Amino acid sequence: MTTGPTSTDQPVSLAEAPMRQARNSAAYWTLTGLCRGHEVIRRRGFVAVDGDARAGLRILIQEPDLDPGELAEVSELTRRAAGPVNVEDPFSSTDLNHLGMRNWQMPIMLRQPGPVGEPALDVIRVRQSEDLQAAERVVIEGFELDGFEPHRPGELFPTALIEQSGVDVFVATLDGVAAGACVSVVADGVGSHYWVGTSSAFRSRGVGRAVMLGALAHLADLPATLTASKLGRPLYESLGYVTATPSTWWASPSGTAPGLE
Repeated sequence: MTTGPTSTDQPVSLAEAPMRQARNSAAYWTLTGLCRGHEVIRRRGFVAVDGDARAGLRILIQEPDLDPGELAEVSELTRRAAGPVNVEDPFSSTDLNHLGMRNWQMPIMLRQPGPVGEPALDVIRVRQSEDLQAAERVVIEGFELDGFEPHRPGELFPTALIEQSGVDVFVATLDGVAAGACVSVVADGVGSHYWVGTSSAFRSRGVGRAVMLGALAHLADLPATLTASKLGRPLYESLGYVTATPSTWWASPSGTAPGLE
């Protein structure tokens, strides 16, 4: 697994999208976990980032065929997690019903390389700690991440994260105020987006579109994937994304919604 702005002129097929999303999610959460000082567990079939009581446990399924030992380890990690548990299965092939977690499905979407329009709002690529903290506040409020309240600067988005090759955080401003944010990650020649969110005070004002256009601008020559919520899907379709396949998400009762709009 490598991260960085490596371009590719090879399109990604819809059939490849689940694996590409799996690898990109693993790259993002691995880097986030390492920057937070959390334990990262790598296996053939999954990657787990075992955090504290606020960050919780994030498991990224990497293959559609976990073996019995891997499934047992996922189960044990879930049972002993210090905080909320979230599991992402882009292949929708791993049954975790025995763990008593809720589950739902959202589509993995794919955009082939192509031109990107100009955002109607100001969008910055975050370089300063104060802008990173503004992005954190937008995401925590927009996604109702109560587990990260009260806000501790650098907890959701560690400062070291934006120093990692292939990882960028973007903020859209409206009337001089941070109104939207997202994270983009390039891994193995494919881009993806996380935490595409808008503050409640600025919704329905084009903020989500603006921050996505700003983030897509440096990915125009790359295929890009994401996992879309019901509300976010029309926006992504208007930006050239098409649905590949459903991804299944599992969460403990205290788990959060995924990092998507």
